[in-house]
Amino acid sequence: MSSYPHLLAPITMGNRTLRNRSLMGSMHTGLEETGDWSRVAAFYAARARGGAGLIVTGGMAPNREGGVFPGAAGLFTENDIANHRRVTEAVHAEGGHIVMQILHAGRYAYSPDCVAPSAIKSPISPFPPRELDETGIEKQIADIATAAARAIQAGYDGVEVMGSEGYFLNQFLVTHTNRRTDRWGGDYANRMRLPVETVARVRAAMGPDAILIYRISLIDLIPNGSTWDEVVTLAKAIESAGASVLNTGIGWHEARVPTIATSVPRAAFADLTARLRPMVGIPVITSNRINTPEIAEKLLAEGAADMVSMARPWLADEAFMAKAAAGRAADIAPCIACNQACLDHTFSGKLTSCLVNPRACHETELSYAPAARPRRVAVVGAGPAGMMTAVVAAQRGHQVTLFDKAAQVGGQLNLAKQVPGKEEFHGLVAWFATMLQHPLITLRLGHEATPDDLRAFDEIVIATGVVPRDPGIPVAPGARVLSYIDVLQGAETGRRVAVVGAGGIGFDVAETLVHQGTSPTLDPQLWRQEWGVSTPWADRGGLAPEGPRPHPPAREVHLLQRKAEKPGRHLGKTTGWIHRVSLAMKGVRMLGGVTYDRITTEGLWLSRPGEGSQLLPVDAVVLCAGQEPDRRLSDQLDRLGIRHHRIGGADVAAELDAKRAIDQAARLAATL
Repeated sequence: MSSYPHLLAPITMGNRTLRNRSLMGSMHTGLEETGDWSRVAAFYAARARGGAGLIVTGGMAPNREGGVFPGAAGLFTENDIANHRRVTEAVHAEGGHIVMQILHAGRYAYSPDCVAPSAIKSPISPFPPRELDETGIEKQIADIATAAARAIQAGYDGVEVMGSEGYFLNQFLVTHTNRRTDRWGGDYANRMRLPVETVARVRAAMGPDAILIYRISLIDLIPNGSTWDEVVTLAKAIESAGASVLNTGIGWHEARVPTIATSVPRAAFADLTARLRPMVGIPVITSNRINTPEIAEKLLAEGAADMVSMARPWLADEAFMAKAAAGRAADIAPCIACNQACLDHTFSGKLTSCLVNPRACHETELSYAPAARPRRVAVVGAGPAGMMTAVVAAQRGHQVTLFDKAAQVGGQLNLAKQVPGKEEFHGLVAWFATMLQHPLITLRLGHEATPDDLRAFDEIVIATGVVPRDPGIPVAPGARVLSYIDVLQGAETGRRVAVVGAGGIGFDVAETLVHQGTSPTLDPQLWRQEWGVSTPWADRGGLAPEGPRPHPPAREVHLLQRKAEKPGRHLGKTTGWIHRVSLAMKGVRMLGGVTYDRITTEGLWLSRPGEGSQLLPVDAVVLCAGQEPDRRLSDQLDRLGIRHHRIGGADVAAELDAKRAIDQAARLAATL
């Protein structure tokens, strides 16, 4: 009997029967904008081959003004239809089903041509929108319906109408963005007119059998957001207008509450879907921070939803459902919700990929094909770069020996997993450990490799990582100075701590130092309290009236940096604000433009422009002032004339950049 009977059960939508209850949720990858439709087709076909029950494409613009940015992909011409048909044919050839998401960005469009219900500028776009008149509204509805009709011509099984996350249709629903007094504004019956009319017109354009998903915002997480009664009223009206299924949307993009970052508890919002499901007569899909088949099965078994949407897990592993169905769940590469190669790339105008799986969106140019001539490969260092090299090289047929002086694999990932809010790194290390149990991989742990150990190999890969950089601050005898490694391994610091260096590691160390008790990531109730999240049936928009109520900090922490700029400025584009806000709520003092004079038993002496040297009285100073490559073995090999490859931190020390290290490792292993 399957371990996932509910997840693997088929479900019928319209005249299509889906093979299981997994939805690959919509993600804007940037692939369509490359114009390389073979690449687009390969990406989606791989996920269909991997067992996705239903795939939703990235958001396609219904018109130029509705695109998320100038040049955003859509179905505007016969040539566009032909290109998309290549995608649908590739998916159908693998036994899958696929619908096209129609996304009108409204005031979120990064364009001076953006339009909205009212001329209220978004905080995440520099362009004020133009308020639509009656004719303009009719054009938007007609363009969305036309896009749906073209999707059917292109071979899609239907469409998903994006009505959540603060995009165009969502903007009409709430007074936060809709100040109109005509029939498209005012009371809720008027404010919901546009999404309901749009769904009716889309249904008419596609016919009765195509799948029509409406992505509905169940909790806006903004001031003056929707109440639960309004959400249910809309859901019923959307059903009556012709929707086949309701998909869950959580939070607006401008909301000051994280919704999909790694610090958000798994399935944190599934209770909303569970509450909506009995209110309607069509299937309901749950979403957000669901990344294992076990969680998906549990939600379905409990009746929380009819299907489960997992988006980024399909970037991490294109064979997610195939592995689950085959009883190989431990082999599923885990989405750790880091945002580094997916959302950070998207919002930076780069092509999406995945930290865990560099082949995501690069299927046609990064191949792990069997090696023509298997070699004996030595890899030194079992951190992310070394482990990925070993895994890919072995998959290609090479005989690999992986050395590490530590007694366990993981390298500095074992430090990252100690940080509150980064518990997903436990799963990443566990996955690597599973994949290293390969018949062609020999582990030599607890052994510091020497040149003599390596001479007999055909290929040598040095992935020895980094060592902490000494910032050169004078230290008096008896002063307590620790490295970030000490702290993340549990060293005692005292109650008052100065953290020198405000990069990613400095923020992680500060988060660790202020934390006490259960991590909110592991306790949804604690997390909701920390971020001021209520429920839309208790409070409009799901924001608690009292606001965030974080747990008191365990220590007084000062986060310092030499650069005269705002600390944390260079953190992840979509997660940096979370770290800054989280520490601010815990009372962490963040200072830039600091000169470190000396460290004494009294604390840290520092100065800032226009100020003399001042004592910051602390019990300990933690050094997070960057890293340097650990090239000791590489340098020995150079002196001996032994050819080798150098990757990861041993090549370039740039924070704890697992994304770069894993990508570099995969690309090297693909060429050995």
